[in-house]
Amino acid sequence: MKLARRLDHIEPFYVMECAKAASELARSPACADKPMIFLNIGEPDFTAPPLVQEAAERALRAGRTQYTDATGLAALRERISGWYRTRFGLDIAPSRIVVTAGASAALQLACLALVNRDDEVLLPDPSYPCNRHFVAAAEGVATLIPASPEERFQLSAAKVQEHWGERTRGVLLASPSNPTGTSIDPDEMGRIVKVVRAKGGFTIVDEIYLGLSYDDRFGHSALAHGEDIISINSFSKYFSMTGWRLGWLVAPAELVPALERLAQNLYICPSTIAQHAALACFEPESIAEYERRRTEFRARRDFVVPALNAMGLTVPVMPDGAFYAWADCSRYAQGSWDFAFDLMRRAHVAITPGRDFGRHGAERYVRLSTASSMAHLQEAMSRLRDALGV
Repeated sequence: MKLARRLDHIEPFYVMECAKAASELARSPACADKPMIFLNIGEPDFTAPPLVQEAAERALRAGRTQYTDATGLAALRERISGWYRTRFGLDIAPSRIVVTAGASAALQLACLALVNRDDEVLLPDPSYPCNRHFVAAAEGVATLIPASPEERFQLSAAKVQEHWGERTRGVLLASPSNPTGTSIDPDEMGRIVKVVRAKGGFTIVDEIYLGLSYDDRFGHSALAHGEDIISINSFSKYFSMTGWRLGWLVAPAELVPALERLAQNLYICPSTIAQHAALACFEPESIAEYERRRTEFRARRDFVVPALNAMGLTVPVMPDGAFYAWADCSRYAQGSWDFAFDLMRRAHVAITPGRDFGRHGAERYVRLSTASSMAHLQEAMSRLRDALGV
């Protein structure tokens, strides 16, 4: 069977390849006495809080399981709008909000609506691999621009200006970022938006970790910089609903009909049960629980990053959000791929090599997820110290 040529530009998702290897080893007799600790997948160990689970059960019992509008339940769009108002001080009209089947669907819709064949989209290197593959799936060209620790591993307005070419159509950013957990300074974000706007391009910002921001300086939505910004968000991270596959995007009003038309044809609507459940995310009791969890995630970061630095796995920029540490392993290995598999076998700690996340130096880094319990993180750091002899 002859495959479509677009697949030539979509690489394997190596994070999942490593996860499969770790899971296989975890089931083997070698791990019988020392179970595998998984720090490789970016999934909160917390699940949906009680009110959300109860809302899902009520929807099932009441038979509220039929299709919704392609843009999502009107009530949920209203709740999301209210969250922007109370959390970020932003007045986002519900009509600009499109609820999607996860943030992945939101990125797919945005790329299909805006990217033509051979259009170029600028992204930072390192960045989440699927973001560039959404561009490739729309038959565009994702151009990775090296971003240094001094730049917080993020693009700058100067870099966007320098690399903007005849075929460049826009930028796809992430703040906070996976894999680094670093955000774009709000002032720099404003400068990037001005450059892109002057070029007549689009600015897409992946903000799925914005709720898990730990620094007041960075905890602001790019939507504050104008109604032409496209923000991607999710119920998976801050709201702890990973397997429910529910996200949303905020778009300029004139783009919403095109996004709706695409959504109608691609997946009809997001999961109805997940949408009814998500209504309960915004109840005061749920928000209080999410904020307690955010405090716990910050405590985990504050434990893991100094521990990694002390053992020579240097984290060059303190993550200000998300639940990742982007650590330089070059002191111990030529490349992070072999290093990660060696630790998997010897320490029974699964981490993610940097191969997925870029082409300009990412091989010297590993990504560790701090979305595990503090007890697991403490044990993992102890095992890593033993394995590295420090």
